[in-house]
Amino acid sequence: MTQKKPETSLLLSGRSKKYSQGAVNPIIQRTSSVIFDTVAQKREATQKRAEGALFYGRRGTTTHFALQEALTELEQGTGCALFPSGAAAITQSILAFIEQGCHILVTGSAYDPTQNFCDQILSKFSVTTTYFDPLIGTEISQLLRPETKIVFLESPGSITMEVQDLQGIITAVRHYNPNIIIMIDNTWAAGLLLKPLTLGADISIQSATKYIIGHSDGMLGFAVANQRCWPQLRENTYLLGQCADPDTAYMAARGLRTLAVRMKQHEQSGLEIARWLKQHPLVDNVYHPALSSCPGHTYFQRDFTGSNGLFSFSLKKILTTEEFSRFLDNLSLFKMAFSWGGFESLILGYHPNDIKAMRQYDTQPTLAGTLFRVHIGLENIDDLIEDLEQAFLRISN
Repeated sequence: MTQKKPETSLLLSGRSKKYSQGAVNPIIQRTSSVIFDTVAQKREATQKRAEGALFYGRRGTTTHFALQEALTELEQGTGCALFPSGAAAITQSILAFIEQGCHILVTGSAYDPTQNFCDQILSKFSVTTTYFDPLIGTEISQLLRPETKIVFLESPGSITMEVQDLQGIITAVRHYNPNIIIMIDNTWAAGLLLKPLTLGADISIQSATKYIIGHSDGMLGFAVANQRCWPQLRENTYLLGQCADPDTAYMAARGLRTLAVRMKQHEQSGLEIARWLKQHPLVDNVYHPALSSCPGHTYFQRDFTGSNGLFSFSLKKILTTEEFSRFLDNLSLFKMAFSWGGFESLILGYHPNDIKAMRQYDTQPTLAGTLFRVHIGLENIDDLIEDLEQAFLRISN
């Protein structure tokens, strides 16, 4: 049978009868203890617990197994570990591979909690973290050391949206030491727009809280590994006690069915608003990976198959505290909230100094004014533009 297109695969994956028992979607199976009728049955489950046999609730139920199968297929890997949040997926994946005294390289535009984990937790284990310019490309080889264990990527970068030369970085790392583990936070692409494992990465990590669940009502993370790294990721994360509840796993599996359709609408609306913002007289720059104004845009064109609704734009001036509040407080459709990827439009604002504090590399983007990160939801595009236009008018006088 020919390979199905992504839209079709998302509808079919993880829906075998062993998970659904004839229902359209996998059933929700809630349990901690799994009962064995015989010693032989318990022995068999123990031997096959790493292969998806029902063994203990923390190892997963059929609800989890269905989702893991679907996510593994989405990311084109060997196996999938589930976590209670995206941050947990990042931190536990790193912990599964570090050793005392080792060194890791982390992109300087990584998600802020990722950096905090490295600085505040890993440092306690004598693990050294070096942050690098996300646009470093093949020159990353100059930062690699004999004790380097992990290279952690995120593309596009958090908030400032730099797109990395993933192929150049991966090639350079493999040439230096093929045993280094390459991880990437792939949440922005939702596993749909970018396939890091096919480019040579070892582990692709996502916050399913975002686009996969898609409705801002559940928290879940996961990591999909290749054949080389899956056994160690699977066993070490189990030892660390991580697990996800079956109800949220079900919500994620259901969200996968409409992921492709939602992403297309987020992309279309996001691009329209990004282009409108780029022409606005108060806007200095728009950091949208699909636009040439975004750092690393050529790598986006090469590696990604599309975009979504998350991007940033900067103003030509730094807003005063009063102007900042006037701009944000009276928006009717754009809500202030952390996270993104749901059906609703969101916005957060940053002073240039806020961005500088989040970046731990020398060649940071120079911002002329206040920066806003927006997530364009599924509302009507004209209504969203009117909402933003009213905000601009409030700071124009």
